[in-house]
Parts: sequence; structure tokens; C-alpha cells
Amino acid sequence: MPSVTVFCGSSAGRRPAYREAARTVGRALARRGCRLVYGGARVGLMGALADAALEAGGEVLGVIPEHLLAKELGHPGVGELEVVADMHQRKARMAALADAFVALPGGIGTLEELFEVLTWAQLGLHGKPVGLLDVGGFYDGLRGFLQTVVAEGFLRPAAVADLVVRCDPEELLDELLGEGAAG
Repeated sequence: MPSVTVFCGSSAGRRPAYREAARTVGRALARRGCRLVYGGARVGLMGALADAALEAGGEVLGVIPEHLLAKELGHPGVGELEVVADMHQRKARMAALADAFVALPGGIGTLEELFEVLTWAQLGLHGKPVGLLDVGGFYDGLRGFLQTVVAEGFLRPAAVADLVVRCDPEELLDELLGEGAAG
């Protein structure tokens, strides 16, 4: 069973479209027989994502640091909730479990997780596909910034070209998982 690690906000954001996109991704992963690996929280987009995957009969594994579990943020309904010592262990564990990565809208934690897996890919530490679900132009500014970083010589063009960006969750998962890519 392929595992997809999803990074997203512990807040729901201001637009209902963010929550619906998280729910769509959760349902789509379950329907495709993929295990969802995520940050283990019951709140925000993380909670919506996990709830939708569970409601659709999917397998969900959460990875949560002890300090967040102590704040009662852990999702009680997931099939498996791994408790790790800290955020560093959480990211390493989520990366080890992943066959692909998806970033939904989120804050600096989501961006930090995304940039870490992009950095590891650039360094050749993994060859797993990484995608952004660009809900309503959420990542337009980031994409522009990455183009600036390339133009200024701080990043190889291939590093940005390898990042899969789609607005439709199904299309993003098709490309990341190698499905439906007929040309």
C-alpha cells in the first residue's frame, strides 16, 4: 500500500475551500488504497484531512510529538498514532514513511516541512515526488519566489521543475502516484 505524507495547517484557514480541499485529498487517498501519513492532529486542515480519509474507509497514520499530544491535539480516531519526542523526529518519521509528499495550504510549519523534503530531494537523499495543491492561488506567491531564487542563481531550475503543482487534488495525486498520466 503506497503511503502519501501530507503537510497542512493545524488551522483551517479563512477560506472554506481549504477545508474542502483537505477533505477531498483524504477521500481520494482512501479511494486509491493509499495510506495517509500526516501530523496526527485532530484540528484544522489536519483534522479535516484525517476525518475524510477515515470516513472513506482509508488507513491513517498520524505522527505527533509528545508536547502536542500533551496539549490534547492528537486525533483519537486514527488507526495508528505514533508519538515521537520532538518535531525533528516527527519530520524524519513522516519522510521515512512516505512514497510521495503533498503540501496543502498551511503556515510556516507546513512550509518548513515542504522545504525540508525539497532540500533533501535536491541533495539526493530521496527521489520521492513532491507536490503542492495550489488551492485558489494560495501558493502563487511562493511559486514566484522560487522563480526569483532560480533567477538569482541560488537554486537549479530542475529543483523547481520537479515540484508538481496542481489546483485539482485528483490531478495532483494522479501525477504523484503515476496514475492517469497518458500524455
